Amino acid sequence: MDRKKAFIVGIKSTKLSKKEIIFLKKHKPWGIILFSRNINSIKQTKNLTDHIRIIFKDKNYPIIIDEEGGTVSRLKKIIDTSIFSQKYFGNLYRKDKKKFGIYFSVYINQISHILKLLGININTVPVLDVIRSFSSRVLKDRCYSSNPKTVSDLGNLCIKIFEKNGIATVIKHIPGHGLSSKDTHYDLPKIKEKLSKLKKNDFYPFRNKSSYLAMTAHIIYESIDKLNTATHSKKVIKIIRNNIGYKNIIMTDDISMKALKFSLKENTIRAFTAGCNIVLHCNGNIKEMTTVANNSPFITKFIRKKNTNLNLIFG
Repeated sequence: MDRKKAFIVGIKSTKLSKKEIIFLKKHKPWGIILFSRNINSIKQTKNLTDHIRIIFKDKNYPIIIDEEGGTVSRLKKIIDTSIFSQKYFGNLYRKDKKKFGIYFSVYINQISHILKLLGININTVPVLDVIRSFSSRVLKDRCYSSNPKTVSDLGNLCIKIFEKNGIATVIKHIPGHGLSSKDTHYDLPKIKEKLSKLKKNDFYPFRNKSSYLAMTAHIIYESIDKLNTATHSKKVIKIIRNNIGYKNIIMTDDISMKALKFSLKENTIRAFTAGCNIVLHCNGNIKEMTTVANNSPFITKFIRKKNTNLNLIFG
């Protein structure tokens, strides 16, 4: 197997351009993430994922999607999941746990079936942020509950059902986004909450999760590190590893988001220096992708993920 680099990138359209093919062959990203712009139909998407895997000569090459349901759905041209948000399932769980159990299982089984038809083997769910009345509108229907235990329990079930179906998951946004009233796509949130309260509430749902990947929050937690976002903070990554107990792969949220104030090169280097394992870049801009690629290390250690047949880095 060819050595790959520790970054994930998006592509521009529904098929690979010549420039993208050259880029993938040269820089060898660990994985590719797909968005709505890449998906028109089942047949077209399967052709795209097949082409990607032919390039890498790897039938299990990681191909990722951000399919939460609700307002964050990349499968709109295939299936309408607009009502099936995490908020919908959280409310259903609170009202009728038996009905919730049936609906949630059927929903994830069917989404998993579609993802496998498309050639996708990783989904960036569940969102484990604890919602507040003042939380950023970007989280409005993406969270299960304001109760940390409920968030944790439903997150565990989400991970379990997806993995039973052979789809790896990505918990996010570690160590917790719910206290932010700002959207990290555009602004840098700074959380002043005491560490003791963070551990009790926002960090709680992420504890000891079995998900093989976790996505960082581009947020400053001032009680831990006044200068650096979680993505760039050795102190926060240490808490994620030692206190929260997350032992698997830490990937960044999109490294080009405006909450990160440095250049793309510096953002990439700082993420790896802090202890992130993989850097994510989403917009498909070849020039930016090349910057990320040139500042990402090669992967040297792998683990085999049961059920999904994915080669995942660890360390």
